[in-house]
Amino acid sequence: QVQLVESGGGLVQAGGSLRLSCAASGRTFANSAMGWFRQAPGKEREFVATINWSDSPTYYADSVKGRFTSSRDNDKKTLYLQMNSLKSEDTAVYYCAARGSPFSTASRRPHEYDYWGQGTQVTVSS
Repeated sequence: QVQLVESGGGLVQAGGSLRLSCAASGRTFANSAMGWFRQAPGKEREFVATINWSDSPTYYADSVKGRFTSSRDNDKKTLYLQMNSLKSEDTAVYYCAARGSPFSTASRRPHEYDYWGQGTQVTVSS
């Protein structure tokens, strides 16, 4: 089992920045590909970023490319999402997720993730 806890969400003005963290506990974090997803009210959950178990490569949704950066610290068992130049359309609940298979590769598909955090709200005011 893997437990994931997100933090760092909040209210920010358009153009501002936030850094989300996802703390993992349980089975080996270092061997798991991780992902960030988000869900806005009335919309389906969508892919944001995914990072390989080995910290490379990392893939991003076109809507956040160049503004968001995902990284991981395997010693601290923590996944990060640095969000810059935030826009009102980035407003959503952000979730981190972990794939269950050891040495799994990065994936954009939510159904390929076995463990999910409870989510953290990000609200960007225009």
